[in-house]
Formats: sequence, C-alpha cells, structure tokens
Amino acid sequence: MKRRCFGLLCALFLCLSACAPHQNDPPAPAAEDRLVVYTSHKEEVYGPIVKEFQERTGIWVEVVTGGTNELLERIAAQAEAPECDVMFGGGVESLSAYADLFAPYTCSGAELLKPGLRGEGDLWTPFSALPVVLIYNTKLVDEAELTGWEDLLDSRWKGRIAFADPAVSGSSYTAAVTMLSCLPGETWELVRAFAENLEGALGDSGDVVSAVSGGRKSIGVTLEETALKGIAQGENIGVVYPAEGTSAVPDGSALILGAPHPDNAKAFLEFVQSADVQSLVVSAFSRRSVRQDVADREELPTEEEMGVFDYPMVWASALKEEFLIHWADFTGEETP
Repeated sequence: MKRRCFGLLCALFLCLSACAPHQNDPPAPAAEDRLVVYTSHKEEVYGPIVKEFQERTGIWVEVVTGGTNELLERIAAQAEAPECDVMFGGGVESLSAYADLFAPYTCSGAELLKPGLRGEGDLWTPFSALPVVLIYNTKLVDEAELTGWEDLLDSRWKGRIAFADPAVSGSSYTAAVTMLSCLPGETWELVRAFAENLEGALGDSGDVVSAVSGGRKSIGVTLEETALKGIAQGENIGVVYPAEGTSAVPDGSALILGAPHPDNAKAFLEFVQSADVQSLVVSAFSRRSVRQDVADREELPTEEEMGVFDYPMVWASALKEEFLIHWADFTGEETP
C-alpha cells in the first residue's frame, strides 16, 4: 500500500470524521485484525494517527477516550480479563504509577530516542516531550515582568496566577514538582506560599490559556504545546521559559499486560514512535519529538537553552499522595 501524505490526512480529517457510517459499510474484521486503544489524547491528535495506522496495516482500531486517571483505573479494573490493548496518552508519571498493568516492549529504533526519554524496563514508550512554561497576557503584562518560577511566589501576582488544580490535572502536578525542583527552600513551605498566592486553582488545565488571554488572570503555568496552540489561534499570550530551568516530561504509550491483540498493539507502538508520526508531532501538534533524528521547530529554544533538567520521577511519584493532602489543606479544598 502506498504511504499517503500526512499533511493531506490532517487537512481532510475533520471532513472525513464528520461522515456518518453507511448502512452497507463492511462488518468489523476478525479478532486477529482488531486493536483496542484507550486514549486521553484529544481527537485532533489521535484521529489522524489512528486513521493512517488503519490504512497502512489493515488493522481495525476501536478507540475509547477519557481522562488519563479514569482510563488507567478502568484498565486496573479489567486486569483479570483485559479489554484494552494499548494505553495511548497520559504523562509517564501516571503510567509509571500503574506499571503493574503493562507488559514491557522495546520498539525498534529505541536507540534513537533522546536521552532521558526511554522508560525504565521499556514498560512505556514516549510519544512527545512536553516542556512546562510560563505565560502572560501581552496586553496586561510586560515580558520583562515575568522571568521564572520565583515570580509565582511574589505577592504582586497574588490572585493573578492561572494554575490548574493538580488533584485534577496531571500536567499541573508535573508543573508543581518542576517548580519545587527549581526553587530553594523547604518543600511544604514552598507549596503553602504558592497555594496562598494563587487564591484558588482552576478546574482544568485547558482553562489556563483562556483565563490569561481573557484577562481574568495575568500570568499562568501550562505546557509549551498548549501555549503554542493558543498563540497560533490568536490568543493574547506570550511565552516565558523559566530562568531557573524547566522539565520536559514526555507523555507515552504502553502495552497492556495480557492484551487481547498483543501483536497489533506492538505494531501500533512501533507506528507512534516512527519517524513519520514523530514528524507529525512536530509539524501538526506543536509538540516536540522524542527521536534524535526528527528535528523540532527551528524557532523554538533547544533543551540546553531552556535549561531542561532530569525530572525526579521517583521522588515525584512517591510525593504525590502527600502533596495532594497538603495542597487540599493549604487551599481549603477536600482531599481527593
């Protein structure tokens, strides 16, 4: 089968996905030609990838969507009789917390992954690298006023910071650990000072850009991908890479232990880590590739320029439950 152009695929995707199935569509294929994917990605990300995978392989894919934690809990509940083959999406922090649900698999070309992005024991494969950045409203804030993590503790920003609730948003918890890793001081004192300066977190990570762009908040913390998409859509925001450095924790994919269709699952993992898909990650999704042989957008700073450090995965995983208890105490919210 000829390989179709991904650019054309992305352009046609919304039109194709809007078409209702016809009554004379062929029936679903036999079990050996199926794949069940659970994904926390938005349709604009998983849709083109799944369609191209189906075209190239002839494997029929059933997609189940939901939040990362929701889907992982669902996989855990099905552990005795798995219904899912691949978990596609979710920060590797979250995937690591459910490591006993996954089977190791090493993709061909794993040696081409960027340093630090390969999962321990290959229990997950990275999909894209996601630096944490600061944003500001370009009409309300001068770029020079916001330089790094320390600013988030400054009383002049009290009540003016957009930050998603880390009890809800995995990326927000990653951002909090990134801040703690970059600032001197006792952990819980830093968390208390930040929580008090927020005067309330947002309910969802998707609200950060709109809150800053709309002027409800002046500055915010989000992923580079989200900020770049906002700018491309005309939002009134600018991006600041923290002077103290930042993290670039990947999201990933994982093979379910006892997957009903393991060979098809492995083919999908190979596909999402291929150079073709990783090029799409850069060109269409405003993300950074996990492969050394796929260049990121030229206008973006390099990892060295951003001061990307090795994220303390083990510490972050061990800290999370206690963090959320303290967070609830400091913000006056109920413990999740």
